Amino acid sequence: MRLKDKVAVITGAGSGIGRATAVLFAKEGARLALVDRDAAAVEETAKLIGGALTRVSDAGAPGAADKDAAAILQHYGRIDILFAAAGFSVGGTVLDTKPEDWDAVFRVHVGGTWLWARAVIPAMKRQGGGAIITTGSQLAIAGGVGNSAYIAAKGAILSLTRVMALDFVADGIRVNAIVPGAIDTPLLARSMGRRADPEAARAASRARHAMGRFGRPEEVADGVLYLASDSASFTTGIALPVDGGWLAK
Repeated sequence: MRLKDKVAVITGAGSGIGRATAVLFAKEGARLALVDRDAAAVEETAKLIGGALTRVSDAGAPGAADKDAAAILQHYGRIDILFAAAGFSVGGTVLDTKPEDWDAVFRVHVGGTWLWARAVIPAMKRQGGGAIITTGSQLAIAGGVGNSAYIAAKGAILSLTRVMALDFVADGIRVNAIVPGAIDTPLLARSMGRRADPEAARAASRARHAMGRFGRPEEVADGVLYLASDSASFTTGIALPVDGGWLAK
Protein backbone atom coordinates (compact mmCIF):
# COMPACT_ATOMS: atom_id res chain seq x y z
CA MET A 1 0.00 0.00 0.00
CA ARG A 2 1.56 3.24 -1.17
CA LEU A 3 -0.32 5.54 1.23
CA LYS A 4 -0.61 3.32 4.30
CA ASP A 5 -1.71 5.39 7.32
CA LYS A 6 -1.24 8.69 5.46
CA VAL A 7 -3.96 11.26 6.16
CA ALA A 8 -5.25 12.68 2.90
CA VAL A 9 -7.64 15.59 2.40
CA ILE A 10 -9.56 15.71 -0.89
CA THR A 11 -11.68 18.72 -1.83
CA GLY A 12 -14.33 18.23 -4.47
CA ALA A 13 -14.60 14.63 -3.28
CA GLY A 14 -18.30 14.29 -4.11
CA SER A 15 -17.89 13.35 -7.76
CA GLY A 16 -15.60 12.94 -10.74
CA ILE A 17 -11.85 13.00 -10.23
CA GLY A 18 -12.16 13.78 -6.52
CA ARG A 19 -14.35 10.74 -5.90
CA ALA A 20 -12.20 8.42 -8.02
CA THR A 21 -9.10 9.59 -6.15
CA ALA A 22 -10.78 8.98 -2.79
CA VAL A 23 -11.60 5.41 -3.82
CA LEU A 24 -8.03 4.78 -4.98
CA PHE A 25 -6.42 6.41 -1.96
CA ALA A 26 -8.56 4.27 0.35
CA LYS A 27 -7.40 1.13 -1.46
CA GLU A 28 -3.83 2.31 -0.96
CA GLY A 29 -4.29 2.58 2.81
CA ALA A 30 -4.89 6.30 3.30
CA ARG A 31 -7.07 7.71 6.06
CA LEU A 32 -9.37 10.16 4.33
CA ALA A 33 -11.02 13.50 4.97
CA LEU A 34 -13.49 14.28 2.20
CA VAL A 35 -14.69 17.83 1.50
CA ASP A 36 -17.50 18.91 -0.80
CA ARG A 37 -20.30 21.44 -0.74
CA ASP A 38 -22.80 18.72 -1.79
CA ALA A 39 -23.61 16.84 1.42
CA ALA A 40 -25.33 13.89 -0.25
CA ALA A 41 -22.54 13.45 -2.80
CA VAL A 42 -19.68 13.51 -0.29
CA GLU A 43 -21.50 11.06 1.99
CA GLU A 44 -21.98 8.75 -1.00
CA THR A 45 -18.22 8.86 -1.64
CA ALA A 46 -17.57 8.04 2.01
CA LYS A 47 -19.99 5.12 1.75
CA LEU A 48 -18.18 3.80 -1.33
CA ILE A 49 -14.90 3.54 0.58
CA GLY A 50 -16.35 2.16 3.78
CA GLY A 51 -16.36 5.39 5.74
CA ALA A 52 -14.32 8.58 6.08
CA LEU A 53 -14.38 11.89 7.85
CA THR A 54 -16.55 14.26 5.79
CA ARG A 55 -16.86 18.02 5.80
CA VAL A 56 -19.61 19.86 3.94
CA SER A 57 -18.31 23.26 2.87
CA ASP A 58 -17.36 25.49 -0.03
CA ALA A 59 -13.62 25.24 -0.68
CA GLY A 60 -13.37 28.92 -1.56
CA ALA A 61 -15.43 30.35 1.29
CA PRO A 62 -13.35 32.53 3.65
CA GLY A 63 -12.64 30.69 6.87
CA ALA A 64 -13.99 27.33 5.69
CA ALA A 65 -10.62 25.69 5.00
CA ASP A 66 -9.19 26.80 8.34
CA LYS A 67 -12.20 25.44 10.21
CA ASP A 68 -12.22 22.16 8.30
CA ALA A 69 -8.46 21.65 8.58
CA ALA A 70 -8.66 22.20 12.33
CA ALA A 71 -11.38 19.56 12.61
CA ILE A 72 -9.36 17.12 10.50
CA LEU A 73 -6.25 17.68 12.61
CA GLN A 74 -8.27 17.15 15.77
CA HIS A 75 -9.66 13.90 14.37
CA TYR A 76 -6.53 12.42 12.79
CA GLY A 77 -3.70 14.35 14.42
CA ARG A 78 -1.93 15.13 11.16
CA ILE A 79 -2.40 15.93 7.46
CA ASP A 80 0.03 14.35 5.00
CA ILE A 81 -1.64 14.95 1.64
CA LEU A 82 -3.89 17.62 0.16
CA PHE A 83 -5.56 17.09 -3.20
CA ALA A 84 -7.36 20.29 -4.20
CA ALA A 85 -9.87 19.05 -6.77
CA ALA A 86 -12.90 21.28 -6.15
CA GLY A 87 -14.04 23.26 -9.15
CA PHE A 88 -16.72 24.12 -11.69
CA SER A 89 -17.10 26.09 -14.90
CA VAL A 90 -19.65 28.53 -16.29
CA GLY A 91 -18.57 28.89 -19.93
CA GLY A 92 -18.45 32.08 -21.92
CA THR A 93 -15.96 34.52 -23.44
CA VAL A 94 -14.79 37.57 -21.52
CA LEU A 95 -17.64 39.50 -23.14
CA ASP A 96 -20.50 37.30 -21.98
CA THR A 97 -19.15 36.05 -18.65
CA LYS A 98 -20.91 37.86 -15.82
CA PRO A 99 -18.58 39.49 -13.26
CA GLU A 100 -20.19 37.49 -10.46
CA ASP A 101 -19.57 34.23 -12.37
CA TRP A 102 -15.95 35.19 -13.05
CA ASP A 103 -15.44 35.90 -9.36
CA ALA A 104 -17.13 32.65 -8.32
CA VAL A 105 -14.94 30.53 -10.60
CA PHE A 106 -11.76 32.18 -9.32
CA ARG A 107 -12.96 31.98 -5.72
CA VAL A 108 -13.46 28.21 -5.87
CA HIS A 109 -10.54 27.24 -8.11
CA VAL A 110 -7.76 29.65 -7.20
CA GLY A 111 -9.09 30.79 -3.84
CA GLY A 112 -9.97 27.26 -2.77
CA THR A 113 -6.53 25.97 -3.69
CA TRP A 114 -4.80 28.86 -1.92
CA LEU A 115 -6.96 28.72 1.20
CA TRP A 116 -6.60 24.97 1.61
CA ALA A 117 -2.83 25.08 1.05
CA ARG A 118 -2.63 27.90 3.58
CA ALA A 119 -4.65 25.83 6.05
CA VAL A 120 -2.58 22.63 5.84
CA ILE A 121 0.98 23.83 5.25
CA PRO A 122 1.64 24.80 8.90
CA ALA A 123 0.80 21.22 10.01
CA MET A 124 2.94 19.78 7.22
CA LYS A 125 5.85 21.98 8.28
CA ARG A 126 5.54 20.77 11.87
CA GLN A 127 5.50 17.16 10.67
CA GLY A 128 8.54 17.65 8.46
CA GLY A 129 6.83 17.36 5.11
CA GLY A 130 3.81 16.57 3.02
CA ALA A 131 2.43 16.52 -0.51
CA ILE A 132 0.02 18.97 -2.15
CA ILE A 133 -1.56 18.21 -5.50
CA THR A 134 -3.44 20.97 -7.31
CA THR A 135 -5.71 20.56 -10.33
CA GLY A 136 -4.86 22.32 -13.57
CA SER A 137 -6.18 21.71 -17.07
CA GLN A 138 -4.71 21.03 -20.48
CA LEU A 139 -6.66 24.11 -21.61
CA ALA A 140 -4.47 26.32 -19.42
CA ILE A 141 -1.46 25.20 -21.46
CA ALA A 142 -2.89 24.71 -24.96
CA GLY A 143 -5.66 27.29 -24.81
CA GLY A 144 -9.36 26.86 -25.50
CA VAL A 145 -12.50 28.71 -26.50
CA GLY A 146 -15.67 29.78 -24.76
CA ASN A 147 -14.57 29.12 -21.19
CA SER A 148 -12.49 32.14 -20.25
CA ALA A 149 -12.93 32.20 -16.47
CA TYR A 150 -12.22 28.48 -16.05
CA ILE A 151 -9.16 28.49 -18.29
CA ALA A 152 -7.73 31.65 -16.71
CA ALA A 153 -8.28 30.19 -13.23
CA LYS A 154 -6.51 26.97 -14.19
CA GLY A 155 -3.58 28.99 -15.51
CA ALA A 156 -3.37 30.81 -12.18
CA ILE A 157 -3.35 27.47 -10.34
CA LEU A 158 -0.37 26.28 -12.38
CA SER A 159 1.55 29.44 -11.47
CA LEU A 160 0.53 29.13 -7.82
CA THR A 161 1.72 25.52 -7.84
CA ARG A 162 5.21 26.48 -8.99
CA VAL A 163 5.64 29.27 -6.46
CA MET A 164 4.40 27.11 -3.57
CA ALA A 165 6.78 24.34 -4.61
CA LEU A 166 9.72 26.72 -4.32
CA ASP A 167 8.49 28.48 -1.19
CA PHE A 168 8.14 25.26 0.82
CA VAL A 169 10.69 22.86 -0.65
CA ALA A 170 12.99 23.37 2.34
CA ASP A 171 10.15 22.22 4.60
CA GLY A 172 9.92 18.88 2.83
CA ILE A 173 6.61 19.81 1.18
CA ARG A 174 6.19 18.81 -2.45
CA VAL A 175 3.66 20.74 -4.55
CA ASN A 176 2.65 19.49 -7.99
CA ALA A 177 -0.27 19.89 -10.37
CA ILE A 178 -2.21 17.19 -12.15
CA VAL A 179 -3.29 18.37 -15.62
CA PRO A 180 -6.25 16.37 -16.93
CA GLY A 181 -7.52 16.42 -20.47
CA ALA A 182 -11.26 16.15 -21.05
CA ILE A 183 -12.40 13.61 -18.48
CA ASP A 184 -15.80 11.92 -18.51
CA THR A 185 -17.18 13.55 -15.36
CA PRO A 186 -20.32 15.47 -14.39
CA LEU A 187 -18.36 18.71 -14.88
CA LEU A 188 -17.63 17.78 -18.49
CA ALA A 189 -21.24 16.78 -19.08
CA ARG A 190 -22.45 20.14 -17.80
CA SER A 191 -19.88 21.97 -19.92
CA MET A 192 -20.91 20.15 -23.08
CA GLY A 193 -24.56 20.68 -22.22
CA ARG A 194 -24.08 24.43 -22.56
CA ARG A 195 -23.06 24.11 -26.21
CA ALA A 196 -25.54 24.69 -29.05
CA ASP A 197 -24.93 21.12 -30.24
CA PRO A 198 -23.70 19.07 -27.28
CA GLU A 199 -23.10 15.88 -29.24
CA ALA A 200 -21.07 17.68 -31.89
CA ALA A 201 -19.05 19.37 -29.14
CA ARG A 202 -18.37 16.01 -27.46
CA ALA A 203 -17.27 14.49 -30.78
CA ALA A 204 -14.92 17.41 -31.48
CA SER A 205 -13.41 17.20 -28.01
CA ARG A 206 -12.87 13.45 -28.26
CA ALA A 207 -11.16 13.92 -31.61
CA ARG A 208 -8.83 16.58 -30.16
CA HIS A 209 -7.21 13.87 -28.01
CA ALA A 210 -4.60 11.80 -29.82
CA MET A 211 -6.18 8.72 -28.22
CA GLY A 212 -9.55 9.69 -29.66
CA ARG A 213 -11.54 9.40 -26.44
CA PHE A 214 -12.28 11.09 -23.14
CA GLY A 215 -10.31 10.08 -20.08
CA ARG A 216 -11.75 8.25 -17.12
CA PRO A 217 -11.59 9.76 -13.62
CA GLU A 218 -9.73 6.67 -12.46
CA GLU A 219 -6.95 7.35 -14.95
CA VAL A 220 -6.40 10.80 -13.49
CA ALA A 221 -6.54 9.36 -9.96
CA ASP A 222 -3.58 7.14 -10.84
CA GLY A 223 -1.56 10.26 -11.66
CA VAL A 224 -2.62 11.93 -8.42
CA LEU A 225 -1.57 8.83 -6.49
CA TYR A 226 1.89 8.99 -8.04
CA LEU A 227 2.31 12.64 -7.05
CA ALA A 228 1.03 11.97 -3.53
CA SER A 229 3.20 8.92 -2.91
CA ASP A 230 6.87 8.43 -2.08
CA SER A 231 7.35 7.33 -5.70
CA ALA A 232 7.44 11.07 -6.49
CA SER A 233 9.92 11.90 -3.71
CA PHE A 234 12.17 13.82 -6.16
CA THR A 235 9.28 15.56 -7.93
CA THR A 236 8.05 19.05 -7.14
CA GLY A 237 6.80 22.05 -9.08
CA ILE A 238 5.64 20.07 -12.11
CA ALA A 239 2.42 19.99 -14.12
CA LEU A 240 1.74 16.34 -14.97
CA PRO A 241 -0.53 15.90 -18.01
CA VAL A 242 -2.99 13.01 -18.05
CA ASP A 243 -4.56 14.18 -21.27
CA GLY A 244 -4.77 11.38 -23.84
CA GLY A 245 -2.21 13.15 -26.02
CA TRP A 246 -4.09 16.48 -26.22
CA LEU A 247 -0.95 18.55 -25.68
CA ALA A 248 1.10 16.45 -28.07
CA LYS A 249 -1.32 16.76 -30.97
